[in-house]
Amino acid sequence: MSFVCRFAPSPTGPLHIGGVRTALFNWLLAKKNNGKYYLRIEDTDKERSKDEFKDQIISSLAWLGIEHDDEEYIQSKNIEKHTAIAGKLIEKGFAYHCYCTAEELEDQKALAKKNNLPFVYNRKCRDLKTKKNEPAVLRFKSKISGSALIKDLVQGDKNISNSTIEDFVILRKDNTPTYQLSATVDDHEMKVSHIVRGDDHMINTFKQKQIYEAMGWEVPNFAHIPLIHSDKGKKLSKRDNASTLEDYKKIGIMPDALRNYLLRLGWSHKDKEIFTKQESIDLFDLNGVGKSPSKLDMSRILSMNETYIKTIDENDLFKLFKEYVSKYKKPFDASKDAILNKCLGFLKNKAKTLEDIFNNAQYIISEEIKINEEDQKLLDDQSKLIIKDFMSNFKKLSFLNKENLEPLIKSLIEKHNTNFKGVGQPLRIGLTGSRFGPGLYDVILSLSKTEIIKRLSKI
Repeated sequence: MSFVCRFAPSPTGPLHIGGVRTALFNWLLAKKNNGKYYLRIEDTDKERSKDEFKDQIISSLAWLGIEHDDEEYIQSKNIEKHTAIAGKLIEKGFAYHCYCTAEELEDQKALAKKNNLPFVYNRKCRDLKTKKNEPAVLRFKSKISGSALIKDLVQGDKNISNSTIEDFVILRKDNTPTYQLSATVDDHEMKVSHIVRGDDHMINTFKQKQIYEAMGWEVPNFAHIPLIHSDKGKKLSKRDNASTLEDYKKIGIMPDALRNYLLRLGWSHKDKEIFTKQESIDLFDLNGVGKSPSKLDMSRILSMNETYIKTIDENDLFKLFKEYVSKYKKPFDASKDAILNKCLGFLKNKAKTLEDIFNNAQYIISEEIKINEEDQKLLDDQSKLIIKDFMSNFKKLSFLNKENLEPLIKSLIEKHNTNFKGVGQPLRIGLTGSRFGPGLYDVILSLSKTEIIKRLSKI
């Protein structure tokens, strides 16, 4: 069997993290089986669809390493084909014009709600013999009796009564196709063999299967993956703080780490946690996808990202860091390349994100050190005396290394009857603007002697 998968987002907003995982699973399934993975932009909602979101979807997936085959498939360019199929459904007796007004439909919905029943259109126009000269929608003539079966590759066999599937609209009054028609026609035209999507699409699958059968088309395989829930156990929405891909990029989550996390969110292979891109392709299968919703765990994402920061080649990490700073923080100063590259080994220490590395490197990147009010209060008279004594001895050092600095720090500890923190804290504040950050010796050795004297002289 030839494998053809697709991811079909609507460009009506930033790419949702649940959509990213759906794209990933489709991409992995196709690549695992030497198949094709296509990206279809479902832009038929003209009012809400925007090119900026389309571009963001494409670039975001590429950033994660999920690259589609061939050109993007733009759904709006195929509307004539969709409406042509609607015409064939009429000819075959599988569709009819519905003239019910919005008020009539609202009355039906109110009655269903009053009786605690799901709304199903009452099929009032289903058996009309003559066509009226007034605006109408086109409805698909769903099966009334019997049941429908979906052999889902994740959820198992799903069987529902056909009577629960309404005669759904396939063309609006302005003759534009609805999602149910457009998606089905496009999937057929694209020869999609496996449709992997969220389990909130299950009822859509039952509707679309009827269109396939009415047209005599081969029905693809379906796999409905559980949704991603927030840490509160509710369906993750775009209103959540960490719901879009951009949310993660802004704080410095790296693409490989996020892709690895999403792979493990609802899928497993034995007890393995870390997967290279090629291992993901080689090992992925739908049998490893669970049936229950997955809960987004930000602490786990940060832990995964920290692992990648520690293990990635430092040249690759520095490249990612520069790209991150340039896009989300400030224009990158190329004159700082050498020192930042040299210091990356300790700047990444305990960093969970690229933003953490940026914060640790502020004392190098910034032209002027600013001490916040809270840290300024820690620079009492004794702290200032320690800094003064340090500078007096520091100026005498002809060569800077840890072996020369350690005796100096030890002598200050003894002279002022304090501990390492008592000496290190005021020096770190004076040199970096904060009591938090890289180790004292790392900070001192990363700056020039002139710069150290300049900064401490201002205290």
